[in-house]
Amino acid sequence: MREKKIPLILDGDPGHDDAIAWMLAKASPEFEIKAVTSVSGNQTIEKTTYNALRICTLLGIDAPVAMGLPHGLLSEPFDAPSVHGQSGLDGPKLPEPAMELSPLRAPELMAKVLRESEDKVTIVSTGAQTNVAALLLAHPELKEKIERISIMGGGLTHGNWTPAAEFNILVDPEAADIVFKSGVELYMAGLDVTEKALLFPEDFENIRKAGNQVAGVVADWLDFFYQFHRSLGYPGAPLHDPCAVAVLLHPEIFTIEDYYVEIETAGEYSRGATVADMRGFEGPVPNAHCLMGVDREAFAKLLTEAVKAYEGRRVEI
Repeated sequence: MREKKIPLILDGDPGHDDAIAWMLAKASPEFEIKAVTSVSGNQTIEKTTYNALRICTLLGIDAPVAMGLPHGLLSEPFDAPSVHGQSGLDGPKLPEPAMELSPLRAPELMAKVLRESEDKVTIVSTGAQTNVAALLLAHPELKEKIERISIMGGGLTHGNWTPAAEFNILVDPEAADIVFKSGVELYMAGLDVTEKALLFPEDFENIRKAGNQVAGVVADWLDFFYQFHRSLGYPGAPLHDPCAVAVLLHPEIFTIEDYYVEIETAGEYSRGATVADMRGFEGPVPNAHCLMGVDREAFAKLLTEAVKAYEGRRVEI
């Protein structure tokens, strides 16, 4: 185990898989969560912010929570109620928030954390890249304080919201373009890996068997999340967002390839596509560590073990 904890900012649009990613982060002694920020995506910014506060209350994340921007840098907001429900986090009942929202907006809270941290900070961003891009635009002097950015987004061979584009990138392609061109070390957990990071119903039950409150909620989240994906023919629930956390803990369970990746911002049919140079000869210097495969069993075990860290924790719901 590392002698010093990794300072972490969690940025997302929770969302069932964002919530499970945050569960993994909080359960891991390797991390110190310094801030949580919401972004528009799976639902409106008001709903994702409320969900972020409730998740932090459930998990015991004692860090400031800030609301992000209500839409993309240049694009109008759109959401995904068919996947995550009208609340953005339908399914089990959750506690009401036990903390106040930060008076700062997300990019400014991120900047504050970076400015005040003695060590470089890792950003895990599991929604649109709006807040991260706004941070980079407003505070270029703080870029050197970012250790790495680990995102869930994109797909090098296909999309899910359109044939070319994955949802998180499509929500704000301009923001993703800024992040990919930033020069900061970048891990990309796209559909290439996340659609292989499946948890099956028997995994849900193994999580439930941990017997604590958080384990029960996580299992119920998985039950809900799987209903949508089963209707599309998936044999399990693809845990997209936890991959962006898991790779920081156990990169050895992933197959990782380095590619130069660009974001399509103008295509009529391909807006939001993540286009990788995979030609195999000398070209642009890679700008992303791209997750391409995963040891599914090891990934499921990691999440199953993580819920055990919440033994003895219980909040009023």
